[in-house]
Amino acid sequence: MARVTYTDWTIPVAQIGSRAGQSMEIDREFPAPGGIGDRIVGVDEGAPVRVDGRFDSIVDGLIFTGTVRAPMHAVCIRCDIDLDRDLEQQVTAFFPYEDPAVGKGNGKDGKSQDEEIEVLAGEDEAEDVYPLMDNGAFADIEALLRDTFVDALPMQPLCRPDCKGLCPQCGEDLNEHPEHAHRQADIRFAGLEALKAQLEAEQGAE
Repeated sequence: MARVTYTDWTIPVAQIGSRAGQSMEIDREFPAPGGIGDRIVGVDEGAPVRVDGRFDSIVDGLIFTGTVRAPMHAVCIRCDIDLDRDLEQQVTAFFPYEDPAVGKGNGKDGKSQDEEIEVLAGEDEAEDVYPLMDNGAFADIEALLRDTFVDALPMQPLCRPDCKGLCPQCGEDLNEHPEHAHRQADIRFAGLEALKAQLEAEQGAE
């Protein structure tokens, strides 16, 4: 049998995997895995990720439902200021058993397998699927965290929806100085302006 590698994201779930209908609450902190975004927007590797949810045992695996939250760094694409915000997402994931014998039997309160599945009927075929390890004894949520946060990262982070950005001529922050403007020279008098500048330069040289 292949050797199982345990990580910072490995969670023991054997206690609920032996029988359908059992549940296990989880509320703890994990380090953020690498590969979530980049320097513009993302979650730093090792940043604290809060996981608050529940594993439910059904006939053919475990379903996790809960909330994950991590600090996100970003840069506003208009005014270039740093943004530090929490990224919070609701998640639902399915961890199927490799061995169909695991999890057989009636659930708690004498419910049948079909009845236990109906309890979680809100889960559909589109849910995210991740493998269990060591014959269903452990769940590893590293990939779940990475996938969830990568999908949730904003494509165009903004400090606020109506951010005015920077002045294209001098880089002044237009959010702080909304009245900022530059005098626009009339191109019809561009020649006169150039002549004036030349005369002033000649007078200064004398």
